[in-house]
Formats: sequence, structure tokens, C-alpha cells
Amino acid sequence: MQQPDIDRWLATPGARLLQRGDAAYPAQLAALADAPPRLFARGDVGLLRRPQIAVVGSRHPTAAGRSLAARISADLVAHGLVITSGLARGIDAAAHEAALNAAGRTIAVCGTGLDTCYPSEHRALFERIAHEGLLLSEFPPGTPPRAAHFPQRNRVISGLARGVLVVEAAADSGSLITARHALAQGREVFAVPGSPLNPLAAGCLELLRQGAVLVRNSADILPEIGVSIEENIEKDQRVDLSIGALDGAPRLDKEYEMLLDALGFEPSTVDDLVERTGLGAGSVASMLLILELEGRVEARPGALYNRIA
Repeated sequence: MQQPDIDRWLATPGARLLQRGDAAYPAQLAALADAPPRLFARGDVGLLRRPQIAVVGSRHPTAAGRSLAARISADLVAHGLVITSGLARGIDAAAHEAALNAAGRTIAVCGTGLDTCYPSEHRALFERIAHEGLLLSEFPPGTPPRAAHFPQRNRVISGLARGVLVVEAAADSGSLITARHALAQGREVFAVPGSPLNPLAAGCLELLRQGAVLVRNSADILPEIGVSIEENIEKDQRVDLSIGALDGAPRLDKEYEMLLDALGFEPSTVDDLVERTGLGAGSVASMLLILELEGRVEARPGALYNRIA
């Protein structure tokens, strides 16, 4: 894009152009050898001076993964952190939305020019971040979504943050690119564990095998990045991932509790559950339907079911 076109875009409310070396350019990112020479910004550039955590993961997460990303993000902003992510479908969007809904702040690093919203269905979220957070891109206005741009922008996501949390990621997930950038940049890498039977846990399990910090809740993150944990229990919203935690849900009878315990959080078939519980296939199928209607169980493609946190 030519300079006159950039000048016209800069007339957009909240739009700024940050050159490397400017006082407003994030110092932590500027210290990297491959930092972008300029950043296009729309929103509150003051957020670039605040401590950030990047939250990334699958574009097609389970309901449990989406819920967990949202709950950890909400807790992290309650401790004064900014949530940084890439505006992608799935975990990215859940983290952005949760941060804003918790009256916190979020930064979306885009793989397009900031006159384009990608994916298009995130237009409302895109505009909300522009008004309540910050949109950021190294690509000039007029740049369309191109496959090569998204791995490239991932180094900016990790470069801005004190650490990167990967919630759910398959073995070939783009989120692992962000984690690799974080390691190369000397940032902390955090990963949520999962069942070896769950394909969306494969990337996280590999990160843990390589030395990532295992995360069950925000309490596993805060000390690693030098943020103290609130002692006030009423303010402490840390996530409990124990198998019996259902956060205020009404108690179930014995057979339903047994079925949920057998299901856990990894995808399972009806046959798996019949074998684990000794219940009949018809009973398991009807109980799963009821649990799904109550929001405790999610049906997945391939006749699989998993428990929702």
C-alpha cells in the first residue's frame, strides 16, 4: 500500500502507525532481531506497556477446551494481565471474548491489514476489540488473508507476551508454531494436559514432554511470570479440573455420576462407556442425551462424547 493510502487509513478513529524505535513501540518486541519495522494499531496502544499472556489453541476445540480457555483468561485479566491472541476461530476467540466480558483487556494480532476482519464472522468481536482493547498488525491496510501471513504473525503474538499458554492443539496445530517462537524468544511456554486418546491433546502433550509448564489453572501460570496470587478466596476464580468439579450443578444420581466418571474429558464411544460402567447400551445412550441437554456432555463427530468442564 502506498503512503497516501496509509495516510487515509490513519484517519480511522483510534488508528496509529508505530515505527520501531518509537516510544510507543513495545520494548519487549523491539528487542527481537526479527521484530517488525512497523506496526499498524487500532485501539489502546497503552496496552502494549502492560504484561501480557498469549492464549492460543485449536480452531476446532472441544466445548471443555473452549470453556477452560475462557475461564483461565478471565482469571488472568483479574490479576492485571492482558490476553493476547490471534483472533482465530476457537480458542483464540474464546480467550478474547472472556477477557472483555471480565472487564479486562485483550490484544488481537492479525494476519491481515486492519481494514480487513478475518475470519469475517468475527466482525463484531473485531470491532469490540478495537474499542475496548487493541488490534495490531505488521501488515499494511489492504493486505488480504494469505496462508503465509499467519505463521509469520505468530512470532509477534509470542514476542509481545511474557508467556504462551496452549490450551488444545493437535499434533500439526499452528499454535505449536507460536510455542516454538516463544521458546526461541526466551518466553515461558505453558500447556494444558489431556488424554493421550484425544487428538486435540497431542500437541500439548508433546510440549509438556519437551519441558513446558503443566497448567491446570491460572495459579500454575502466575508465579512463573512473577505475578502474585490473590489471597482473597472470594476473588480467587482459579479453575478446578478435578473429575468431580461441576461448579454448582445439581447432584446426579449414582448411575449418572458413574457414567460421568467413566467418561472423563477424553472423547469416548458408547461402546467404551458400556465396557467401563457395565450399563446397557440403551441406558448409556439415553443418559448421554440427558447429560448433553443439561450441558454436561458434548457430542463430537464420529459418535464420540466428552465431558464438559
